[in-house]
Amino acid sequence: MVHQNYSYFCKKTLMKPIILFVVIIAMLVAVALALLSHPAFGRLPRGTRLRRIMRSPNYRNGSFQNQHVTPSLTSAAGPLATMWNFLFSRPGNCKPQCPVPVVKIDLRSLGADSRVVVWLGHSTVFIQQEGKRFLIDPVLTSQFPARLMFKPFAGADAFTPSDLPAIDYLIITHDHWDHLDYATVKSLKGRVGKVVCPLGVGEHFERWGYSSDHIFEMDWNESFENAPVTIHCLPSRHFSGRSLRRGKTLWASFMLECAGRCIFISGDGGYDDRFDAIARRFPRIDWAIMENGQYSPNWRYIHTMPDQLVKELATLNPRNVLTVHNSKYALSTHPWKEPMEKIFQASQSARYRLFTPMIGEVVPLDATFGGATAWWRNLQ
Repeated sequence: MVHQNYSYFCKKTLMKPIILFVVIIAMLVAVALALLSHPAFGRLPRGTRLRRIMRSPNYRNGSFQNQHVTPSLTSAAGPLATMWNFLFSRPGNCKPQCPVPVVKIDLRSLGADSRVVVWLGHSTVFIQQEGKRFLIDPVLTSQFPARLMFKPFAGADAFTPSDLPAIDYLIITHDHWDHLDYATVKSLKGRVGKVVCPLGVGEHFERWGYSSDHIFEMDWNESFENAPVTIHCLPSRHFSGRSLRRGKTLWASFMLECAGRCIFISGDGGYDDRFDAIARRFPRIDWAIMENGQYSPNWRYIHTMPDQLVKELATLNPRNVLTVHNSKYALSTHPWKEPMEKIFQASQSARYRLFTPMIGEVVPLDATFGGATAWWRNLQ
């Protein structure tokens, strides 16, 4: 009898932590499922859109592929150690210690005949020319769940969706959170004429209430024409995905042609020989808006390293250069000033004119002089 009671007591004692563990796991799964069901995560392509994707020569083995083999991580430490170091061992100079300076321009007050480009932070760029307004990769809020992943530097979030006028063309390079913000595009719904994006990205917009009649998706080397505007979808070397599944939507760079002016929009992507093909196809590039920041030797194939940016510009041979993807978020481990300082130094004797505006500073598209000012140098 004593033995039976002791056995029962042991079993009961052991069951308690097992039950607790199962309950905790169930709760975590429930929280994860609830989080992933948030509309900000968008929706995977389906139906007619998925059938079109499956016909793409760039879609193989169930996902989109780069033109060259592209490992996401190249660290010898392995993915878990790389992620741990990124999250918990970043140096303090990844972020500024004081607010980033901003020029709070009233974009609505720009005259219809203005031909300007305005960097709004990270990769968000506003362009106005020939009476048309273009907005690229808008991320102008920091709402849930995006704020769980990254937080803007103080001052760098000065612009919000309410600051924007009506947009004729919303251009999205890929669906990563720091290039496509759910809260921003939801706020813009009803004020956007056309959404131009790579294959599959339109599924997110349809879930968020945009009409399919206003969404124009392209594969690499396809073009959208609506005089006086032509937008060419061009290759990049990156990846996509807003949740656990990658490669279900395409990533791209773009060439924007309007009234004889060519503006290259690099999007995100590592270095390869696609720039040679782009330069041959577009021998005169008036502006190049280039990724410059959030790079690391640990992911050197999916983001452009500083020395590679110099090579890209030498190949493209643009007249004017504006670099983006920096000075708003710490998505890597390099000093926050480094991207701007490196391209500033590398461009001293370059053939192109480098422009380094503060967030919100208006730059004329027809500028005939360089606009490189090292505004970051006096900040901590």
